Amino acid sequence: MKKPDLTPFFQGRELNAYTFFGAHPDKNGTEFKVYAPNAKEIAVIGDFNSWDGKADPMTKDDNGIWSAVVKGAKPGQAYLYRITQAGGEVVNKIDPFAFQAKLRPDHDSIITDLSFDGWTDQEWMDRRNKCFNSPLSIYEMNVGSWRDKNTRVEEIDSDEEQNEEGLFVHYSDIVEELIVHCKKYHFTHVEVMPLSEFPFDGSWGYQVSGFFSVTSRYGTPIELKEFVNRLHNAGIGVIMDFVPVHFVKDAYALAHYDGTPLYEYSKPEDANSEWGTSNFDLWKETVRSFLMSAANYWLREYHFDGLRMDAISNAIFWKGNKMMGENKGATDFIKRMNFMLNSEYQGKIMLIAEDSTDFPNVCKSTLDGGLGFDYKWDLGWMNDTLKYLKLDPIYRKWHQNDITFSMAYFYSERFILPLSHDEVVHGKATIVDKMWGSYEDKFAQARALYTYMYGHPGKKLNFMGNELGMLREWDEQKGCDWFLRKYPMHASFEKFFQDMTGICEENDAFFYGYDPMNFQWINADDSDHNTFSFMRKGSKDIYVFLLNFSTNSYKLQFGVPCGGVYHEMLNTQWAKYGGNLTSETPRDIRAFRLPLMNQPWRISCSVPALGAVILKVTRPE
Repeated sequence: MKKPDLTPFFQGRELNAYTFFGAHPDKNGTEFKVYAPNAKEIAVIGDFNSWDGKADPMTKDDNGIWSAVVKGAKPGQAYLYRITQAGGEVVNKIDPFAFQAKLRPDHDSIITDLSFDGWTDQEWMDRRNKCFNSPLSIYEMNVGSWRDKNTRVEEIDSDEEQNEEGLFVHYSDIVEELIVHCKKYHFTHVEVMPLSEFPFDGSWGYQVSGFFSVTSRYGTPIELKEFVNRLHNAGIGVIMDFVPVHFVKDAYALAHYDGTPLYEYSKPEDANSEWGTSNFDLWKETVRSFLMSAANYWLREYHFDGLRMDAISNAIFWKGNKMMGENKGATDFIKRMNFMLNSEYQGKIMLIAEDSTDFPNVCKSTLDGGLGFDYKWDLGWMNDTLKYLKLDPIYRKWHQNDITFSMAYFYSERFILPLSHDEVVHGKATIVDKMWGSYEDKFAQARALYTYMYGHPGKKLNFMGNELGMLREWDEQKGCDWFLRKYPMHASFEKFFQDMTGICEENDAFFYGYDPMNFQWINADDSDHNTFSFMRKGSKDIYVFLLNFSTNSYKLQFGVPCGGVYHEMLNTQWAKYGGNLTSETPRDIRAFRLPLMNQPWRISCSVPALGAVILKVTRPE
């Protein structure tokens, strides 16, 4: 048997380390390999040898790699490595490359056969792309709390349903409902919060212990593959959250793995993160290969269409603090990983950065000196917009720039506009509940907010429950409040969300969001009325958005680019959406040729209080 070339692993350029390291079963037993250069002794212990530390010792080669072949060890059996560390301490550690682990509070690694012959998504895999010039509306979800275990989404009659402790839904429980749901609201992709193993439910998967282990909460590796396959066959992409910056400090996991800081920084001030975890030392070549292989593992083995990479701010700058300077080792690692993944998948996968800094060229090609991401979350847009809508409308005139500022920097990166899980937890209030005013006012402004969001250039991301107008903050132990559909305001909000997202999915005026010719302000300076107006230009049609964030209705004149009839596609205050306009007959407004707001034509249109209007006109030949 040809000995594998480990040079790329030690050079920090390996994407497939998991095919060598870890536990690999065959018909004769299982071969175990682990990298722990400073360990004095290692033995494999598990169900196959009654957890006897003397039964299956491992041997070490010149590269610090320990190996053993254990006859009789087979898939489904639990195991650990008993390590005599550099200082003489004897500890039991998980396999860093294990493909599965026991459900918390247990943590033993499990021998797993990843072979799967059920893929039927080749057509999807061949045509998937980065969606630069096609719709991209992402539904962010936590698999285990999308709905309660014993209650189907369309059958909910009670608001008392709640997950029992440890009773999570599995992929197969929800996949059919999820497909129907995404189609209904025109979500093109699902983004799942981290599915790599983690010990604490309240970390939502962002404090990882097993970077190659599919969490046992929601099903087996095979069930996850079936889940992705079903979504792909329905024409829905799947993105996973990936955490390349830090890991849990639990003694059984990666921390001081062989008695030395093998994965983390040597200096405690660099190793300790703000989340009580350990920061990866992204200067080490073996750590780079470990993380790049983990990223590739989810893309290759599970057919994920992209990775949303968490906490990139904390990789770009030391501790995420710009004043501490750029972490060059970390940014070099990011560039290398993104370049190699893009090369491996011929530019068909999405790499998304959660980055709140103003570090330049995050979405620029690595060949041109950028970090090589395809998209970046626009957290500035999110913060500014929500801050504005929390204000009493009488004060909004002095904060007009909160709405307009995003377009001043928008073309510097390829942005995704996120209203994510981070905005609906820990006392921050849900999206609807953040709005100023009464119950009715909150929903009216939320409808106007989403019209603005989907009209604004850039791709879109919403966390589960946003489409329901949820008023309860997200709790990982409880499913979404599907019972809200019984209540008129929430049912109306769902209807609005469905119609509004449908308009934006079906028309190419909303696809080409990174072309400056696609968007134009009509009037961004009407602070006295708290109104905003802009247009999106497609190949055939032009869409005019009129937003009114004041408590007064206005009939105003707006400049428009061409003559013709402007047809009312949507009005957020129509009664069917929970608004106060009894007449729902769409208006047809004819433009007249008189210049206004640097446009050659103008229209006169009433815009309801705390409302938004979308008008469409067909471009003249």
